[in-house]
Amino acid sequence: MPKIATEWQRFETLTADVLYELLRFRQGIFVVEQRSPYPDLDGLDQMAWHLLLRNGRELAGCLRLMPITGAPPLARIGRVAVASHLRRHGLGRMLVQEAIGLNGEHYPAGDIALGAQAHLVPFYQSLGFEPIGEPYDEFGVRHVEMRMRRNG
Repeated sequence: MPKIATEWQRFETLTADVLYELLRFRQGIFVVEQRSPYPDLDGLDQMAWHLLLRNGRELAGCLRLMPITGAPPLARIGRVAVASHLRRHGLGRMLVQEAIGLNGEHYPAGDIALGAQAHLVPFYQSLGFEPIGEPYDEFGVRHVEMRMRRNG
């Protein structure tokens, strides 16, 4: 297994080159590989923390963690992606655990929500998330809303 480095960045700290790399990476997985023409540029990246996983200089995975204003606090994990040739090595688990950890530092009592692709529900359940709704279609991909309850 390669040596993986993690790096959290706020949107405003991403250089143009890193932002381009991140958006191209996500497009390659979600739009091209999964054949889902969806609007990745949804206006939410600017308020998010971005976690980048690197295998040397190569971008190996990413996700974003967005605080949602309101009470009680809520954060949303999204855009979880791992390079196809590095899957099945625990990198997805590493990404989500890092997001849970960062959320715990900033909002220790806050729930965490995500929209899981339906085939990944067991994976997210293994990390402590539970389905909270019926499956729904998001741009041709079946998803299930999930939540990790942390506030009692």
